[in-house]
Amino acid sequence: VCVLERQIFDFLGYQWAPILANFVHIIIVILGLFGTIQYRPRYITGYAVWLVLWVTWNVFVICFYLEAGDLSKESDLILTFNISMHRSWWMENGPGCTVTSVTPAPDWAPEDHRYITVSGCVLEYQYIEVAHSSLQIFLALAGFIYACYVVKCITEEEDSFDFIGGFDSYGYQGPQKTSHLQLQPMYMSK
Repeated sequence: VCVLERQIFDFLGYQWAPILANFVHIIIVILGLFGTIQYRPRYITGYAVWLVLWVTWNVFVICFYLEAGDLSKESDLILTFNISMHRSWWMENGPGCTVTSVTPAPDWAPEDHRYITVSGCVLEYQYIEVAHSSLQIFLALAGFIYACYVVKCITEEEDSFDFIGGFDSYGYQGPQKTSHLQLQPMYMSK
């Protein structure tokens, strides 16, 4: 549910890299649930591996919005693949934010975009995005622990399975010698 909510707000902000990552995450979560229901440890293991990548992605998003290192949240290339000039939806629509159009727009501003200033936000948009990513990391860590537990339970269950007529308390008995004689029905007269 949280990733669907995040997907909606990324669509509203035209942030293509997060949209793609969220979509892949939704598909992997479905496969992980399927693997859990169907007792398929490979699917669950794949889900656990994806969660490691998902945590890495969310740590990157946190570093991006907090501008750690050389990252800049003003860069169009990283989250929008340089296709659009859009930013986080929360930038203009955050709690308490007031948007004011600047007229006349500067010469460098594209004609099909409006030039605005945002002020009065109770919580800046980058902190909302960081909170979203932090929640995703928390949920992914819980999912990773759950996935490891389920894989452990499934593999233990497979090891303890007793085949009918197979391994029993009397020990293993190898295959019996078979006779090459063909059995014929026997008829008795009275």
